[in-house]
This record gives sequence, C-alpha cells and structure tokens, in this order.
Amino acid sequence: MRPYVLAVAGKGGTGKTTLAALMIQALRAKGPVLAVDADPNANLGEALGIPVERTIGQLRDEILEHLADLPPGVPKDQLLELGLHECLVEDEGVDLLTMGHGEGPRCYCMVNHVLRRTIETLRGNYRYVVLDNEAGMEHLSRRTTQDVDALLVVAEPNPVSLRSAARIVGLAEELKLRVHRKFLVLNRVESEGLRGLEGAIREVGIPLIGAVPYDPGVAELAVAGRPLRELPPGSPARRAVEGILERLGLGKEG
Repeated sequence: MRPYVLAVAGKGGTGKTTLAALMIQALRAKGPVLAVDADPNANLGEALGIPVERTIGQLRDEILEHLADLPPGVPKDQLLELGLHECLVEDEGVDLLTMGHGEGPRCYCMVNHVLRRTIETLRGNYRYVVLDNEAGMEHLSRRTTQDVDALLVVAEPNPVSLRSAARIVGLAEELKLRVHRKFLVLNRVESEGLRGLEGAIREVGIPLIGAVPYDPGVAELAVAGRPLRELPPGSPARRAVEGILERLGLGKEG
C-alpha cells in the first residue's frame, strides 16, 4: 500500500521543523513513519531526539570522490543502496533519513537517480512519509520524493511571512510538482488571533487548514535543547497539530 506523503515547507524560522516533528510524534503511534529531513540546515533529528551521524549529502560526496578508485565490476548502484541504508536511523515507530547539504559543482545525475529509485522502494515499508523541506523545495524539485498527498506551507501571522508563503506556493506551481493538495498553516499565533490578516491569508492562494498557538513549552524545550517528544500530550501545540491531522483525514479515524 502506498504511504501517505506529507511535505512541510516554509521560510526559515517559521517553525516548519517544529510542525513536522509534532506531526511525526502524532503519526508514529498510528503506523511506521519515514521522516525525511530535506533542509540543508538539518535539525529534524534534534527536534525528534534522534541522533544523526551520516547524511545523504555526505554519501553522495563520498561516492563521487572515490568513483574512479573503485575496481572494475563493482556495481555503483549496490554501493549507493548500501550507503543509503547506513544513513537511515531507526527509532521506535519512526526512521529518519537526513538529506544534508545540497548539490555542489559535480554531476549528481547518476547518484540522484539511484537515490530516487531506492527511496521509492524504501518508502513502501511505511504508512506515512513526512518530509521537512527547505523553502526553496530543492528536494521536491529533483523528484527524489514523488506524489505528495499534502504540502503544508508554514507562516507566522504577519504580512511579511504570509507574502513569503505565497512565493513558496508560486514556486511549487512553477515546478509543476505532483502535489495533490496544498494548505497554509499559521504558527505561533498569539491571543489576538488572526484579526486584520484575512486579506493577506487569502492572497497566499491556498486554504488555511490550521493555526498553531504560541506554546511556551515548545520554546522552553528549544532553549534547553530538548526534543519535542517531551512536550506534554495536552499542550496547545500538540492539540493544534492533532486537529490539523484530523482535518487531513489522518486523525483518530485516519
């Protein structure tokens, strides 16, 4: 059965990794999750409390660096596939794959082709795939993960952040990505709510699926360098994320 694929995008600092981590925490109790950290500024592992020792970016560089030194007959595909599984960090209910830095001046075509094929095979073992993407959506644009069921664009409740979200939506449309549905999520919403932002929200061009309130517990864990799994079950941020998942059809009955 094909997994449900969720991709999260947003300008740096909007809290997209926090949203991704909270969704993973909620989904891991429902079925196995493949978490993919596709942001070069990788910190999904820290948010989940899963240590990362090797990234796909490092694997690509190592393979290309020593490609000419490999003896004849050594299949490059098998070498890459073995390396990819070494990059996969297993935890209870969730496995994490960290993409690392983007591409450099070398030719990555062969490497990306094998990685794409291997990830497509790998993700068949999971019920959910959650992709924490960078704002530029480099990972999605190279089709390393195909057929996204829902793209969540994260913004803070102010006009500048909402304009940035609109640009991300425009980029997704320009790239003609295979995304089934797109939604806006507002993060760190204060007590005054969304008053006065109705027009700016409409201009983003996608439906608002939820607003995550400012949660002191999230801020405290971030300052202490502690993972989000330590957030109490009834916390405002957790409840809001559970509501978003329910509206996506991934809640109690999902």
